[in-house]
Amino acid sequence: MTTAFTPPVDPALLERLHEDLEARATGERAPDLHYRTLDTPVGRLLVVASEAGVARVAFEREGEDAVLRSLADRIGPRILRSPKRLDPAARWFDAYFAGARDPFPEPIDTRLARGFRLEVLGHLRTVPYGHRISYAALAAETSSPKAVRAVGTACATNPLPLVIPCHRVTRSDGTVGAYLGGPETKVRLLALEATGTLPD
Repeated sequence: MTTAFTPPVDPALLERLHEDLEARATGERAPDLHYRTLDTPVGRLLVVASEAGVARVAFEREGEDAVLRSLADRIGPRILRSPKRLDPAARWFDAYFAGARDPFPEPIDTRLARGFRLEVLGHLRTVPYGHRISYAALAAETSSPKAVRAVGTACATNPLPLVIPCHRVTRSDGTVGAYLGGPETKVRLLALEATGTLPD
C-alpha cells in the first residue's frame, strides 16, 4: 500500500501568497467584504468592511463564524481576510482603548440598518465622547419621539458598536441597560470615557 506524500507547509509562503491575493483583490476582482480580527481590552473584535466602508464590528460573544455567515447572506458571499486593508480602523481602535477621544475617521457602510433604526444611528453619531443620553432623550430627537422601545432595539442591533457609540445610551434611572458586548463591557467603556482609563 502506498501513501500520498504531503510536502510540509511553509507558513511564511502561505502568508506571502495571501498578501499577494489581498493586494490583487481590487476593482472587479474585489471581494464583497474584507475582514480582520483585533485583540482588545474588551475581547476579540471582528471588523468587516465593504468597498464603501466599515460595515460591521462584532464582539467575540456574537461568534465570528455566525457573523460572517450572516454578512455573506445579507451583503455578499465573497469574503476575504484582509488585515492590511483594515489597518486604519485597527489603529483607531488601539487609540480609542488608550483614551483617545477622536470620532471614527474612516468611511462607514450603514446598509445593515434601515428606516427608523438608521435614523437612530445617525443621532447616535452626534453623542459626544464621555457623554451619556437616555433612551427617552434620544427618542425625543427622532421623528418618533415616543418610540423609546424602538430606540432600544436600534441600539441593540447597531451593526457598528464603538464606531457608532450606542454604549453612551443609558436608562433614565441611570442604569446602563443592555449592550451587544454585554452590560459589563458597557460599564467599562463608560468608565474609560469618564476617566481616560479602562478599568479591569
